Amino acid sequence: MKLVIYPAVEAERLAQILAVAPDATVANMETPEAAVSEMADADAFLGKLTPEMLAAAEQLRWVQSPTASLEHYVFPELVAHPCTLTNMRGLYYDVIADHVFSYILCFARNLHLYIRQQMRTHWEPIGGEEERATFAAGPGVISSIDRSHSHLSDCTLGVVGLGSIGTEIARRGHAFGMRVLAVDPVRTDSPSEVDSLTSLDGLDDLLAASDFVAIAAPHTPETVKMFRRDQLRQMKSTAYLINIGRGVIVDLNDLVEGLQAGDLAGAALDVFEEEPLPPDHPLWGMENVLMTPHVAAASVHIAPRHLAVFLENLQRFLTGADLVNIADKQLWF
Repeated sequence: MKLVIYPAVEAERLAQILAVAPDATVANMETPEAAVSEMADADAFLGKLTPEMLAAAEQLRWVQSPTASLEHYVFPELVAHPCTLTNMRGLYYDVIADHVFSYILCFARNLHLYIRQQMRTHWEPIGGEEERATFAAGPGVISSIDRSHSHLSDCTLGVVGLGSIGTEIARRGHAFGMRVLAVDPVRTDSPSEVDSLTSLDGLDDLLAASDFVAIAAPHTPETVKMFRRDQLRQMKSTAYLINIGRGVIVDLNDLVEGLQAGDLAGAALDVFEEEPLPPDHPLWGMENVLMTPHVAAASVHIAPRHLAVFLENLQRFLTGADLVNIADKQLWF
């Protein structure tokens, strides 16, 4: 069995690959040209496959993508090729769910506003200082301060895309006591943590009912600009939109217009149509917007998981067992 790797992996990873496949020929190539020269008798490939590499392959049976997303990986010749494509989905579920709930808690407790006040050395509760009770006898009435701070168990969480990441977001929402709604184009088995799961036909109902909407969908031809002004208008004016899926899912011009018009209360984004986001983009100056530079999956746990998936698949490939994380090349996931 011959495995071609491009770009080349470092010595430590290569040693672990060789330990699993000691009898294999492993070509760990530094350049695309060198990789092309090794493809004729390759059975398996790890890394960034190009059309030129695939064209040179005469017996390729398995391609392991180094990423979970496939929108920038697949190309027509690969879709048509009989090889099996596997990806790295399922590695990021808990890490990205952490990131989503950092957004949710930030909005629920107004931290996005208090941080700005802190930078100005300004002391005032959201809702107004004049509303603060003396607390000598305890708060006798519900104040605007109270109403300005959300209690998650009173909130509804909408999850768009119920893969491994969306499922973990739903699980954490349930743990906080939230009502959890979800839509997914293919999944029909509803986890116990989800109160309602429907097809994408139920998206408008989810948007209308949710206080927080978390997009955890992949980039596919169907999800490009899935969220435009019409969808934002379906949301509560007090609701927040969170996108940790793919940047192309949310039309940023429409999002800016929706935020300015009050269609929704705010948004949190880790992915964008254009990255880096241009410094003159209106989102930078909006106090009801949280932005992070595509780091929702950042964690010391990802690299070991990444290698473990490949080594598991390598062992399975050598023994003829079914591979894990087989992707549908036409659907991009």
